[in-house]
Amino acid sequence: MPDSSSYDLVVIGAGPAGEKGAAAAAYFGKRVAIVERMPYPGGAGINTGTVPSKTLRETALYFSGLRQRGLYGIDYSLKEGLTVAEFLFRERQVVENERLIVQANLERHGIDLIQGEGSLLDSHTVRVRRPDGTDLDLATEIVLLATGSSPFRPADVPFDDTVIYDSDSILRIKRLPARLAVVGGGVIGVEYASIFSALGVTVTVVDGRERLLSFIDREIALRLQERLGTLGVHFRFSSTVSGIDKGGGVVRLTLSEGETVEVDTALFAAGRQSNVAGLGLERVGVATKERGLIEVNEKYQTTVPN
Repeated sequence: MPDSSSYDLVVIGAGPAGEKGAAAAAYFGKRVAIVERMPYPGGAGINTGTVPSKTLRETALYFSGLRQRGLYGIDYSLKEGLTVAEFLFRERQVVENERLIVQANLERHGIDLIQGEGSLLDSHTVRVRRPDGTDLDLATEIVLLATGSSPFRPADVPFDDTVIYDSDSILRIKRLPARLAVVGGGVIGVEYASIFSALGVTVTVVDGRERLLSFIDREIALRLQERLGTLGVHFRFSSTVSGIDKGGGVVRLTLSEGETVEVDTALFAAGRQSNVAGLGLERVGVATKERGLIEVNEKYQTTVPN
């Protein structure tokens, strides 16, 4: 039989939401545990998304001299063959420091951090599959699902993390490409388009809509588009990718209107999906929507109240 422990709250996921929810409950005297499948806390915010991409952005601005060009009229050029790993040297320091901050916060509040893969055995039991293969059952009054999200990978895109990447794996690219296609003109796509263009990469953004960032003010989006255009970013709006051919280190994207875009690397920024696979939501009756979004009410309760 697996070991068993009892808590007032068990949180699945040690990202920013899980950490803050756990700390709030512990502050009011509740016994709390966080289950995290990675060997360190922080979630996508620290480890794969926000901190790495923002550090890469600031490093790109620094090394490219982009902020200084207009002021001093100096053309900065980067040495050939630079790797993303070189640009992310600072990122590793930032991430490690942020992990220590989260760890200290959990310890200060007396929260148990349990490494393993969490799933719902029933509405009051979280089963943790630990790294050594053993199970630990946690009895709890309340469960907080804070498993975050990951890049959505369309089934028809042949991701290989060598020449075709998503927004997480692009941070592990070995060398900066000469030409990059970014498929998706949302927040993530635009961010990486700006970063790589600042590093001297020729960037083409492909999006099925008529402009960037359709959810924000049109005038602001157009100003951003104009600014990116001055950096050499090319745009293909009202276009979708109808075919992908890769070979010889080259990626050829056939667009819906028949045009072909040839690049060295393609980044598909197709949005994100909830990390709910393997949680056992269907076993306890937690309803989900498209891309794994969990249905909640105005109090963020799922269809199972606790």
